[in-house]
Amino acid sequence: MLTLEGVQVNFGGVQALKSASFSVAEGESIGLVGPNGAGKTTLFNVISGVVRPTAGRLDFRGTSLLKLPDWKRARLGIGRSFQIPRPFGHCTVRENLLVAQRFGAGKKDPKRIDEILDILNLRDKADRDATNELALTEHKALEVGKALATEPSLLLLDEVLAGLETSSKRAFMERLAAVRDRYRLAMVIIEHDIATIAALCPRVLVLNFGQIIADGSPGAVFRDPEVIRSYTGETTLAEAS
Repeated sequence: MLTLEGVQVNFGGVQALKSASFSVAEGESIGLVGPNGAGKTTLFNVISGVVRPTAGRLDFRGTSLLKLPDWKRARLGIGRSFQIPRPFGHCTVRENLLVAQRFGAGKKDPKRIDEILDILNLRDKADRDATNELALTEHKALEVGKALATEPSLLLLDEVLAGLETSSKRAFMERLAAVRDRYRLAMVIIEHDIATIAALCPRVLVLNFGQIIADGSPGAVFRDPEVIRSYTGETTLAEAS
């Protein structure tokens, strides 16, 4: 579905991504982890069209994305959320979803909007002011909902669970799994919580200083000495403690 080869991003003299290469298969769920500043959000920005790479190849279902603007990538089936929820001001929850749908899918489909409201448990908030009348969990759900409204086949989720308490996080994870299964999506999820990633994703990528240093199952990746060192400075969890 998605292929990156040798993707590099420079911001002035800073190399934010260094020859990043990986692929995402249809329906695959991948966790993307790494220390703060590792380049995870930059990688999402490259895929979604916010940032143009300095070098490398980026293909989605056989089509090069390098010269396509963000809205054309959305029309191809790439949807994403952002770390900080930013609902459209002076709009209801439903109107936020409709605006996202018009941008990403280029059409109006009230039935799909109703489905999204139901699966994300936002039906009773549909006519609320999205900026001022939602709790944090609901803002996070709306952020995912806006991405779903663009009708993606690949969903990029940037720390949608950050800031949630344990019980809320568990419920939100169940919704994400339901979303994935309902729409048969491929998902790449940035998340710092190892238990969350292990529960949702059978495959994990680790970024550190812009480089992919590990790619595999959660059990193998989180035991990798280089991964442990990237987080703790030590080669084993015992040394780190």
